[in-house]
Amino acid sequence: MELRDLKAFMEVADHKSFTKAAAHSYLTQPSLSKTVKKLEEELGVELFDRSTRHLRLTDAGEIVYEQSQKILSAMSQVNVLLDELRDVVSGEIKIGIPPLVGTLIFPEIARDFHNQYPKVTLELVELGARLIEKLVEEGAIDVGVVVLPAEEAKFNIYPLIKDEFVLYLHKDHELSQRSSVSLNELKEEKFILFSKDFTLYDYIIGVCEEAGFTPDISYQSSQWDLIVELVSYNLGITLLPKSIYNKQTNSNVKIVPLENSNLLWKLGIITKKEAYHSFALKALLEVVGRKDDF
Repeated sequence: MELRDLKAFMEVADHKSFTKAAAHSYLTQPSLSKTVKKLEEELGVELFDRSTRHLRLTDAGEIVYEQSQKILSAMSQVNVLLDELRDVVSGEIKIGIPPLVGTLIFPEIARDFHNQYPKVTLELVELGARLIEKLVEEGAIDVGVVVLPAEEAKFNIYPLIKDEFVLYLHKDHELSQRSSVSLNELKEEKFILFSKDFTLYDYIIGVCEEAGFTPDISYQSSQWDLIVELVSYNLGITLLPKSIYNKQTNSNVKIVPLENSNLLWKLGIITKKEAYHSFALKALLEVVGRKDDF
């Protein structure tokens, strides 16, 4: 059974005549008769009562006609939906973002994308970058924002933004009035860091060890605002991207640049290599790619 056979059958049913149907279609009367007969043989039923002057659908014909309408309508809807996808009228994207990144840049990304594609839903999954990489690799989410570098063998990588790390400390801390501080001067300090699920944890541990000491960690958290709040209570110091300072409002917290520092917080968007990119995802990558912060 083919779609063109169903269309021919419906044409005959609508006109109640092979002759009239032929006059309104691209098929000849013999072709229409042959097509309907073929359909009847395939289904094992008679579709038309031919004993009267005008063709009438049999009870079986009524069923086939009704279902044919649904089939052809569904096929038409497929084309409409595919056109919508191509035009990115609708869709859904699962995007993994670390909490810190979500606060700093996701609202801007969401606004810019929504302005262009209001019917595409962005489902936000907030996790540490390490877990986000795992979910992208497994195909559980479509795209993720992670701290670079990422494994080029596994992911397509799209640079996003970069920022410098600075020291966050209480306003009454003895180092708070300095114009800059070296990492080595922090070896006796209590550190407040992101938890071990976050790549920033390993990053800070690594840079401190390169400076000759292992940081003494007093608190760990998955939330940047809690980390800053703990600093405001003079419970320790932390190293965070400078841009966070503009997001926090606690007057007890100060930032001090790091001496001769090349510590950069680099973020990128990753997708799984050779995975299918939906029309909506391609549009999101295009919108994000217009950023010139990197």
